[in-house]
Amino acid sequence: MLQHRSTQSGVAPISASVETMKILVTGGTGYIGSHTVLSLQEAGHDVVVLDNLVNSSEESLRRVSELTGKTAAFHKVDLVDEPAVEAVFDQHQIDAVIHFAGLKAVGESVQEPLAYYYNNIVGTLNLLRAMDKHNVRSIVFSSSATVYGEHNPIPYIEKMEIGANNPYGRTKEQIEDILSDLGNADDRWHIALLRYFNPVGAHPSGRIGEDPQGIPNNLVPFIAQVAVGRREKLMVFGGDYDTPDGTAQRDYIHVVDLADGHVAALNYIAGRPGVRRWNLGSGRGSSVLEVLRSFEKAVGQPIPYEITGRRAGDLPAFWADASSALADLGWSTTKNVDQMCEDHWRWQKNNPYGYNAAEPAAAGNAQASGA
Repeated sequence: MLQHRSTQSGVAPISASVETMKILVTGGTGYIGSHTVLSLQEAGHDVVVLDNLVNSSEESLRRVSELTGKTAAFHKVDLVDEPAVEAVFDQHQIDAVIHFAGLKAVGESVQEPLAYYYNNIVGTLNLLRAMDKHNVRSIVFSSSATVYGEHNPIPYIEKMEIGANNPYGRTKEQIEDILSDLGNADDRWHIALLRYFNPVGAHPSGRIGEDPQGIPNNLVPFIAQVAVGRREKLMVFGGDYDTPDGTAQRDYIHVVDLADGHVAALNYIAGRPGVRRWNLGSGRGSSVLEVLRSFEKAVGQPIPYEITGRRAGDLPAFWADASSALADLGWSTTKNVDQMCEDHWRWQKNNPYGYNAAEPAAAGNAQASGA
């Protein structure tokens, strides 16, 4: 697995020795993107960030710079603006790309499928066309466990037939197909497809973390907002599943471990053309109530919650088989759920309204995430 050494900013990966590269990170001001920018910089790489800031803040990059002592070049660009994307490649000698940018809310994708297909698919095609034109043919793609759909048994393994059941997941699946076709047609391409599970936590410094816009779609940021007083209580969707405590189980992964996984994948494909897929997860399921108890331990007091009916489309349980990532990348998770909650709480406690200094104008009513 990736080794770690102490630094002023917390933890930093000691990756396999590779040549310093200039990496373009799309969506690099977002939650996973900003942590990956930090990991890349601490691994010695130069970073260029492209983001449209629709669901993120440039403040995250300022704080990453504060932690690493390095500055990432930033371009406020939307991937659907092909000339603007081309201009970024004209300006920088990019060696490889890590691609996070895209719309990502499952429920919203069901309501607005055209927006999701246009933004995620067209944006990716523009990115790939610009890469090909500028002879940049190494890419790590941020895929998702949602591509496995509802029909597969657990744990999920990479060789399973995929079949997402919502527009968000289908955009991930279709982008995987595009990249697979590209890699099969042209052996100059080096492609990693990373299917990851439920990222939570924050950098141990508490300076960067998850800052969802509006009402959180996911469990841990919602718990954190209840704990900090922004919301009344957590609504747990379903207490009668066939799980040890009746609540849904998911595979949670610390965002720092996840960022390290991207660096490890980038290192791996540097000298290996072709298309490869890896699950990034812990390999175990944790229930909603288990995570809630861990967060209560981090906070030091009970967090109000109510168990209500199941939510349509939720699965009882799923988690990863991440053995391929261990075998190929030397990567596995290093932090447990208690550590994830401790780090997430440190971020939320120090930044109650995320990267905003004050309460947003409309914080929304108490709703919830049970998965």
